[in-house]
Amino acid sequence: MSSPAAELFSSVRVARLATVTPDGAPHLVPIVFAVVGQVIHTAVDGKPKRHRRLQRLANIEREPRVSVLADHYDDDWDMLWWVRADGLATIVNEPEPALLSRYPQYAETPPPGPFLRIHVTTWTSWSST
Repeated sequence: MSSPAAELFSSVRVARLATVTPDGAPHLVPIVFAVVGQVIHTAVDGKPKRHRRLQRLANIEREPRVSVLADHYDDDWDMLWWVRADGLATIVNEPEPALLSRYPQYAETPPPGPFLRIHVTTWTSWSST
């Protein structure tokens, strides 16, 4: 990782992926991820879903620009921070090994995919300190 913002982003276990629906509405889902260089890797995993044709995938096929937000909340507001990664997402069929090794659940049961690679173009961050 090349920036303090990317390192801070990587310190959390879950982030939120924002895509845009065909009618321009935001679509937000929580994700688990791994950062390798300037690329965020995530997967469609095996947790129960209504169907495998997910809105986030349809949104990315139409509009690949996405944002991913990681944050830290604490009742001590001097400890608050967030990092946003803006980038271009692609849908691939192969998992990133760093993603599979980051979460024990994936080591036991690898996600079926597909997988997202988000090539970060901009890291933006804020902290209260």
